[in-house]
Amino acid sequence: MLQCTIYLKETTMTKQIENLEKSKELATAVAEIYRHRAQRAQQQFSDRMQTALKAHSSEFASKTPWGIWQEWYQYAYDAVQRSILFWDIMRERGNVFVEHKKAGKPPVLNFDYEIIVDGRELSRPVNYALTRIIPPEGITVDPKRRPYVIIDPRAGHGPGIGGFKDDSQVGVALEDGHPVYFVIFFPDPEPGQTMIDICDAERQFIHEVRERHPDSAAPVVIGNCQGGWAAMMLASSAPEDTGPIVINGAPLSYWGGAWSEDAGDNPMRYAGGLLGGSWPASFSADLGAGKFDGAHLVQNFENLNPANTFWDKYYNLYSKVDTERNRFLEFERWWGGFYLLNEAEISWIVQDLFVGNKLASGETPKAKGQYFDLRSIQSPIIVFASMGDNITPPQQAFNWIADLYGSTEEIKARGQIIVGLLHEDVGHLGIFVSGRVAKKEHRQIVSVLKSVEALPPGLWGMKIDEVQDSNGNATYEVSFVEHELEEVMQRLNRFQRQDEKAFGAVADISEFNQRAYELFAQPLVRAFSNETSAEIARDFHPLRFQRWAFSDLNPFTWWLKSAAAMVQSNRQPKPTETNPLVKTEKLVSEGISASLDLYRGLRDAASEAMFLSVYGNMFAFEIAGKDEVWHQPEDASESGALPWIEDALANIENGGYAEAVARAAFLLRHKGVPIPLSRIELKHAFVEKNADLLPDLPLVEFQRIRGQQELIVNADPERAIQTLPILLSKDKDRSRFITLLERVVNDPDRPKAVPEQVVMFDRICTVLNVTKAVEPIPEATAATGT
Repeated sequence: MLQCTIYLKETTMTKQIENLEKSKELATAVAEIYRHRAQRAQQQFSDRMQTALKAHSSEFASKTPWGIWQEWYQYAYDAVQRSILFWDIMRERGNVFVEHKKAGKPPVLNFDYEIIVDGRELSRPVNYALTRIIPPEGITVDPKRRPYVIIDPRAGHGPGIGGFKDDSQVGVALEDGHPVYFVIFFPDPEPGQTMIDICDAERQFIHEVRERHPDSAAPVVIGNCQGGWAAMMLASSAPEDTGPIVINGAPLSYWGGAWSEDAGDNPMRYAGGLLGGSWPASFSADLGAGKFDGAHLVQNFENLNPANTFWDKYYNLYSKVDTERNRFLEFERWWGGFYLLNEAEISWIVQDLFVGNKLASGETPKAKGQYFDLRSIQSPIIVFASMGDNITPPQQAFNWIADLYGSTEEIKARGQIIVGLLHEDVGHLGIFVSGRVAKKEHRQIVSVLKSVEALPPGLWGMKIDEVQDSNGNATYEVSFVEHELEEVMQRLNRFQRQDEKAFGAVADISEFNQRAYELFAQPLVRAFSNETSAEIARDFHPLRFQRWAFSDLNPFTWWLKSAAAMVQSNRQPKPTETNPLVKTEKLVSEGISASLDLYRGLRDAASEAMFLSVYGNMFAFEIAGKDEVWHQPEDASESGALPWIEDALANIENGGYAEAVARAAFLLRHKGVPIPLSRIELKHAFVEKNADLLPDLPLVEFQRIRGQQELIVNADPERAIQTLPILLSKDKDRSRFITLLERVVNDPDRPKAVPEQVVMFDRICTVLNVTKAVEPIPEATAATGT
């Protein structure tokens, strides 16, 4: 007994020593990362200032006194005029804010619409509604074409960003002839509504769209940002009513965003831990008499980039005041339209998604005893993210795939098609509002969705190349490259997601803090809160106050309108760019912007260091009651793929005509080359033309068969060939199969077979006792694939 006690003490002491060593190693690593980030921020500041100083050169020394006077007078006169016009635009911004609020904060859609289903009238009322976009004059939509349903984010702002301008998601879908529906929401939540109620309402919305277009394919569902996880929840709840899912800048793996020494540290993901978890959201909602102010979320976004928030966007308006007015006011109308959420809604979002990260792991409840399982989605999923997005970094947009599927083989076995599209540099808002992105990425996504279901199951990368047509105009060519899940995860996550362990500790500590708040503080906060105090607090929120306080409600702005009109009638030409004072103005502006970026860099470095020091420490895992907080699915080794391969091989002789067709397609497939979209469209057309020879199965079931047959072909191609006669034991099936192969070979739109395909075609014919021949494609063009 004494020896056992001594052994336990020694083991405990050894573990404590190991933890202390790991804690010391972590502290050293964190200090080094902080030093590196701080040095990088200082170096970037220095580089920007040196570049600005080189661009600034005074020319006063070479000018006469009269020339100096002229330069100074022109600049001073223009500066005064610009200042008056600038402040008048700020006054107009305040008026836009006040008028928008009086109008009920309608969506900022640039298109007319009609409400089809008002969620406030459902059995479980919610402040959501389904609208139909009315095509503008000159655009005709075909009701038999696949409809689009767009879900905008409810993250503080109002709806409409997906149709903010002509070059938008709504615009490109309408231009292509598709009926478009838009899910909007109203400023105030319905009493008692929950996120589960909203999901159920959206399920009814999509069913309504399905019934309105019975002759079309299932509708495309597009989810922007927070609307992305809403679209995924909807698709998992109503897989029979949803077609392809497009999620743009959508965070589904909230813990992702690799900790590294390079740029892109994604500071927003540390906020939950630094604030102690989810309780501040509940506290804010309790102060708001049960409603959470979306302005808090918008303020968090603004704090990410203080240079833009406090200087750049205003200086851009000031420096281009003659041309920027309309664009600035239109954007501010959306940016300043703050919406509310119920306490239950924000708590669910923060606890289950932001901090808990439960959606991808299948732990998010949707009903009593039931959970959202994203693997039940049967339609192709297109994921669009950007390397320049620090709100939804690519890791948060893509890591959920590894959380759901243990391996590439599992994706194939389940018949799932996932397509990834990664932009190099556009920011978070640019994904939705940039006309450049709409013309390129969103337009090509629409073109892809015509045929994406013809792709074999698996994980695909979508590549868009800009080319010149015969007239010298820029056009785009789309192709698809197949990827392995393991390779993509390794490339995106430099630390193999080991940095996510700390967020597991955050989740547990957050749960403790949340319970402590609900037990000790919440009753007191609610006792001192009421609708009047909540309304006053919302009105005087800094983001609202800065708008309405500088509007016509303020009597001190009475003179701006007439002064601006006078300036407009006497507007003088702007000084040239060579004016030394113009150069000095730009130098000062660059200095202010660079200084704010320096502050941001140092702040984010300190926040990251504090987070990792607190939650990355091994003792935090013990506090959480776990040795390993986060468990990665078996996707990094063969063990994750093995069960699916074994199951597929066990069924190698099972099946019939459908399995034979799918297996032959993979046996004849030319691997390792990109697949152009044009080739997929030809394949789609061939399928429609030869539907009589293809298996009469639902697409979802045939995709599952295709995935399983690909695993068989990859694992044991020889047995896959030799067992084909077993699948085609019926003479009728064998005859039909050979006829299909002949049509494939003789299809005039299909390139001729490469040598490997010729050999495989002959082998299939031999094993089926059929004599056929096919002419190979010349070697010079064989590399283009099939």
